[in-house]
Amino acid sequence: MDAALYLIPVTLGDTSVEKVLPSYNKEVILNIRHFIVEDVRSARRFLKKIERDIDIDALTFYTLNEHTSPEVLSDYLKPLIDGESMGVLSEAGCPAIADPGADVVAIAQRKGLKVIPLVGPSSIVLAIMGSGFNGQSFAFHGYLPVDSGERAKKLKMLEQRAYTEKQTQLFIETPYRNHKMVEDILQRCRPQTRLCIAANLTCEGEYIKTGTIKEWQDHVPDLSKLPCIFLLSQ
Repeated sequence: MDAALYLIPVTLGDTSVEKVLPSYNKEVILNIRHFIVEDVRSARRFLKKIERDIDIDALTFYTLNEHTSPEVLSDYLKPLIDGESMGVLSEAGCPAIADPGADVVAIAQRKGLKVIPLVGPSSIVLAIMGSGFNGQSFAFHGYLPVDSGERAKKLKMLEQRAYTEKQTQLFIETPYRNHKMVEDILQRCRPQTRLCIAANLTCEGEYIKTGTIKEWQDHVPDLSKLPCIFLLSQ
């Protein structure tokens, strides 16, 4: 196995590893002793999910979040510089996609270190696949503004881009505010604009449905506590 910075996808929820991750990923993971992670506790749980008998205490974890400075990040890569493989784990899905892991990948690239992304589930990609929307041009915007006025402006801007650029627009919300997000979309967007809601992807109770804003009126499912992605299209 080449010494590299391996970008290791994790499951999107409680779904089984076998359902969404290739067996090769386990082979790679069991040959790595240094992991850069967003949260150590969840990373340890995932590794135990991969291999129950893995020696967690023999592993070294480096925390990467919004508080980690670039200088500290650069130091994290010392084992890789010395020839040892390292892994990057996200909280859900693929590292470096809507994830702080992108910062350490950027440093590795600047240093000329080998980076290898592994195959795994991406909620963004899965949502586009299941929506029926344009998969050749799309943009992911993360969380929209919490302020109602700013959110309304953002929604109108994204809807306009969907029409003028024929580009699929994706965004997310914290699960407890899903219904408020849907209410805002239904109030602010044109009746003919298409909305896809993708929830609990790859997990039990997975839900992916597309319809016009008019069709969604009075037909919104219970989305409380579910991880969702919202997509807008012309």
